[in-house]
Amino acid sequence: MGQPSFYSSSQTVFIGMDVLTDQDVQKYWDEGYLVLDGLLSPEECDALRDRMSEIIERMDVPEHCRTQFSTDHDEQLKKQGNADYFITSGDKIRFFFEKGVVVISGEFIVPREHSLNKIGHALHAYEPLFKAVTHSPKIQNLVKKLGLIAPVILQSMYIFKQPGIGGEVTPHQDATFLYTQPLGRVMGVWIALEDATLENGCLWFIPGSHHDGISRRMVRTPKGSFPLTDFIGREKNYDNKLFVPGPVKKGGAVLIHGEVVHRSAANTSDASRHVYTFHIMESQSTVWSPENWLQPSEELPFPSLYT
Repeated sequence: MGQPSFYSSSQTVFIGMDVLTDQDVQKYWDEGYLVLDGLLSPEECDALRDRMSEIIERMDVPEHCRTQFSTDHDEQLKKQGNADYFITSGDKIRFFFEKGVVVISGEFIVPREHSLNKIGHALHAYEPLFKAVTHSPKIQNLVKKLGLIAPVILQSMYIFKQPGIGGEVTPHQDATFLYTQPLGRVMGVWIALEDATLENGCLWFIPGSHHDGISRRMVRTPKGSFPLTDFIGREKNYDNKLFVPGPVKKGGAVLIHGEVVHRSAANTSDASRHVYTFHIMESQSTVWSPENWLQPSEELPFPSLYT
């Protein structure tokens, strides 16, 4: 396989033209999300997946670090928020596993490549292929079209949504975990490396829900206390009829406003749903909450997108 095209501006279809139309921009601000086709080529998607396979093949995770990932309120406190492994992962590449794939002895009961829920949260900083995509001109162009002046990259994740066991992600708002003052400064870029379908767990949104503020926040607890994080408020109960599906073809992407309510169902199909996703914050005139679980570090300050 040759060098992926995101390394060369001369090879990308989006260079020198707007990725987003004015109508796209309006739709994003009106509805809180936007589905895009063809952001990456199939070859670019395959290159990212191949690199991730290499990372998984080499992963050596201590048994006590086999942390299961969940967005459910109580599960987060029990399994995730109280784990130092999670809260110190903002400037590292770490492994988070699906429920039920590890027995008490710490052994995997499924092949290791099928055990992972996600890998995060600094692929954009330490993995050259993922860094290249994150900072690519096509991403920079669409962010500029949305009017961001000084965007920085907060975190990145590779999400697997494993066939048959890929868990449900309950309704939530990203600003619950990535809180800013004022609100409305965070956007997720969610890139489908495989088709994301109704069967394998595509995203679902409540259009316009980003206008209603947030109902809970995940915050760090005072130093020395346990668990390491807690929630202020509770997630609302949402009418399922309000959710609209957002299926995406391989190479497509979804732009996700930090306050739009979204979810995904469990993957009950025999097809995985691999995704590379990262969050961007407009840093101009924005205060990043010191109570957020994710904090910039000396090793990894939030890098500018436009570099």
